[in-house]
Amino acid sequence: MIDASLALYVHMPWCVRKCPYCDFNSHQLTSARPDDAYIDALLHDFDLELPRLTGRRIDTVFFGGGTPSLFQPEDFNRLLQALRRRIEFAADVEITLEANPGTIERGRFAGYRDAGINRVSLGAQTFAPRALELLGRIHGAEDTYRAVEELRAAGLENFNLDLMYALPQQTLEEALADVRAASALCPAHISHYQLTLEPGTVFHARPPPLPDEDAAWEMQAACQQLLADAGYAQYEISAYARESRRCRHNVNYWLFGDYVGIGAGAHGKLSQVLPHRILRTVKPKQPREYQAQVRSRSVVGESSLISESDLPFEFMLNALRLNEGFSLQDYRRQTGLEWESIEHKIREGEGRGLLEPIDLPGWRPTDLGRRFLNDLQLSFLA
Repeated sequence: MIDASLALYVHMPWCVRKCPYCDFNSHQLTSARPDDAYIDALLHDFDLELPRLTGRRIDTVFFGGGTPSLFQPEDFNRLLQALRRRIEFAADVEITLEANPGTIERGRFAGYRDAGINRVSLGAQTFAPRALELLGRIHGAEDTYRAVEELRAAGLENFNLDLMYALPQQTLEEALADVRAASALCPAHISHYQLTLEPGTVFHARPPPLPDEDAAWEMQAACQQLLADAGYAQYEISAYARESRRCRHNVNYWLFGDYVGIGAGAHGKLSQVLPHRILRTVKPKQPREYQAQVRSRSVVGESSLISESDLPFEFMLNALRLNEGFSLQDYRRQTGLEWESIEHKIREGEGRGLLEPIDLPGWRPTDLGRRFLNDLQLSFLA
């Protein structure tokens, strides 16, 4: 039986400036603000998805980008009100907005709150001026402090700070200083992830001097301990939260839950019949092409079925990122497959010291498994 709960991802693809490390689908804004017509395109896109969503309910919404905070509060109000007329929203729906500290005007968060936003993810990345400049960020540390003040003035206490480590020429003490600065602001959640050189980015073409693998691992371990001491429990490889403040939207991804994606370049995953009809969807990446398709076609983007043989890897790709691991019940519910489909791989992972059993029954990565997570995930390929 398919779970009624559903996540909604909305991609808003414009940024003031493209960062040299970013491989997300983002495009530099050439006007004063994004065109209102994009909101109409999102609604039409959702209308085209609706026939697949019968009997479903939106439990979480995530506005990602790009820089969604380039849009006005009234844009989000119009969009969310229109979506609520089309589909049921859970009474405790989590609605997250990604925001750049350099694009927040005074009073803007109060407008987002009134539109229905109840969680914000703030892209601080680092508090070091030199590192911010090397990363191509348009904001300074003072903008992050001001944005947090604005969040609190608006009553938005459920916010995340994004931090990166293993930055160009970064030392261990500099990485720890960023964690201290972030935790001193007492966010509900901190995302702490390693800078990597992704294909297609400026940094990939012209790599900056980064800490080596051992230094990066030392930073991760030391920062993880500092976050724990500050009251942030790690629940995923790069996610730390205070009690009851985990990001529900991302947990849904990590447990192979269903989500509908609208917007330029947005991805979706929808279960229709398990295990034979689990659909992947993707929308055109270029905003102009996306909006043209929305206006002129009855289907936007492309879709494909996940093969049954790929389901174990698809599930494990994200579930193994969770510190608590996954239950056999989770695996059965989300894939429609039985224990026999992964038994050999699980036993192999246990034998290599990468997996350990938990009482649900289920499994989680060992400390060694977390360090060599890519190898563990790839072991589930058919």
